[in-house]
Amino acid sequence: MLRAIERDLRRRYAERYRVLRADSGASALDLVRQLKLRGQPLAIAVADQRMPGMSGVELLEATRELYPEAKRVLLTAYADTDAAIRAINDLALDYYLLKPWDPPDEQPYPVVDDLLEAWQERDERGFVLAGPDLGSDGDRPSGWGSRARARRGSR
Repeated sequence: MLRAIERDLRRRYAERYRVLRADSGASALDLVRQLKLRGQPLAIAVADQRMPGMSGVELLEATRELYPEAKRVLLTAYADTDAAIRAINDLALDYYLLKPWDPPDEQPYPVVDDLLEAWQERDERGFVLAGPDLGSDGDRPSGWGSRARARRGSR
């Protein structure tokens, strides 16, 4: 499923933005720390609530400490919606998406488009989406997403 979310995000955003992917919460957090050390911005962090090693909420909390201006999206199954609701209140979660999603034109594209617009209004430096690939992609900003796909979301 991780590859599917990466594919969907790259299909829509790779021309303008660097989309990165991480295989676990720990590797995503390492990626975020590397971005911060390099002075690169992070626009959106997407995390699955159920990941190896830590929950999506835990990952987004740690990301918030490093990048308080980054938008935060939690991917969750219907059974985990309570965690998403708590995250909205406790973490200032920007959005949660129920997985799996299909087609991406309904979810996540409209959500990501809106969040990017809001982030860019706040920070004109660049943009980051999702994963562990820190190779040079020119001047395109980067970001990371976590495991899973999402279908319908609410807030």
